[in-house]
Amino acid sequence: MDKSPDAFRTISEVAEQLDLPQHVLRFWETRFSQIKPLKRGGGRRYYRPQDVELIKGIRHMLYDQGYTIKGVQKLLRDNGVQFLVAIGSGDMAAVEAIAQRRQAEAEAEEAAAQRAPAAAARDDDGMLVGQPKVRPGRRFFGLGKAEEDGPVQPGEGRLSRDNRALLQEALFDLLECKRLLDQVR
Repeated sequence: MDKSPDAFRTISEVAEQLDLPQHVLRFWETRFSQIKPLKRGGGRRYYRPQDVELIKGIRHMLYDQGYTIKGVQKLLRDNGVQFLVAIGSGDMAAVEAIAQRRQAEAEAEEAAAQRAPAAAARDDDGMLVGQPKVRPGRRFFGLGKAEEDGPVQPGEGRLSRDNRALLQEALFDLLECKRLLDQVR
């Protein structure tokens, strides 16, 4: 009899479902504090559905995208657990929403930094605080009209599934480039 999707899973069930050895799951618990299975008598582990989705995201980034453990830890720090859970569940709409929210936060921080006195301080990207950052326009992402072409009509700014997948792939490539640059610094 199959379990409900909301049921807790044992370590052997999770290992089998994700095609991972059990010792790898135990090791990842030591490296990713966000993985917190319930432990019952005798140290038996029970994973929540949310834990399984997070582990799927971690597995995808490590095995499929070639990230290191430190790289995935940085992704978790920078983007939060929900980002990797969305990747693990294949919810590209959620990944896109989280990326857009992060961009809005970054733009708000930029605006605040421009209002503050810039004493040759540098931000996280190594740019001088107050220095404008170049961002690609709407046409670059295949979203239709650019801002200089006038207002965007309702429905015009939606990404097709293919464009969303391409954008996601570009995001992963950029994150990998950032990780490599951070290692060099």
